[in-house]
Amino acid sequence: MKTLWEIMSWVSSKERFEKMEDYLEFSKYYLEFIEKELQAVIVAQNEHNYHFFQYKRDGEYNITRPVNGDLFLKLPDYEEFAGKFEKILENIRDIKNNNAERKMVNNFIYTTQQSIGCALDALPSSKTNTSRKVNGDLFERLIQITMRKLGFSIDTETLSIKIPGSEEAMKYQNDIEIKVDGEIVAIGSVKTSSKDRIDKIFLDKLMYNRLIQTNTPHFAIFLHDVQRAGKEPDFRVGQTFLTGHFKAYTVGLSPLDGVYYCDLRPVMKADRLLKEHIKSLDCLLCEDVWKYL
Repeated sequence: MKTLWEIMSWVSSKERFEKMEDYLEFSKYYLEFIEKELQAVIVAQNEHNYHFFQYKRDGEYNITRPVNGDLFLKLPDYEEFAGKFEKILENIRDIKNNNAERKMVNNFIYTTQQSIGCALDALPSSKTNTSRKVNGDLFERLIQITMRKLGFSIDTETLSIKIPGSEEAMKYQNDIEIKVDGEIVAIGSVKTSSKDRIDKIFLDKLMYNRLIQTNTPHFAIFLHDVQRAGKEPDFRVGQTFLTGHFKAYTVGLSPLDGVYYCDLRPVMKADRLLKEHIKSLDCLLCEDVWKYL
């Protein structure tokens, strides 16, 4: 079993996460660690399916981000599914009608990324900004690797789009470009949370398609939209999803072609308009991404 110091050193080095196998190996060690070496597991006061991990002295008694216990896998289940995960991705359409397998794909990716995020939460508070950047970059890379396993040509690059009637250009840094025969057929944005980002994603689609005079599909992938709120011992879960902003841009501007979450908020399952536009990540992998072609 790895020590917390070894885990923190590992997760701080982005170059150690280049292949899918790297992600899976790290998550197994982290899940093994939290089985025995935590100070406490704290249950959120307002949404009891969420909990927080508290580290011992070696982690400065830090408390992690909220983890959805309905999605976060235990080590035995994770190890079992890890053995077949890549093969499932390579034949993802075979499980289109298998709800149990689809749910496991979603939960497996959620657990993999939350293992990284929670491990980063063990770092000193002085490294918070760095940890946030590392977490976002590693989630983006995890999704890119996942999409390539489906058989797609995936690029991440900065495009320079000429502004009509001007010598200036507008630059777009795309997290995911799905290409067929070298041509972009869909553009994806990958973020751990929509907080402070959702407006730009809608505007990017609008401006890109208008400037190029095309109708390229744009989709967004988010891990979750929750954060820790309150103070000890009254820790709660706070929602970072801005329902009003999302609805306003969807109805008043131009809807995204797909929005996908590993951890859907209850309002996304209950509200009629949100249900129409927001789905779980497995819906993209098993069904929707193929429609963009």
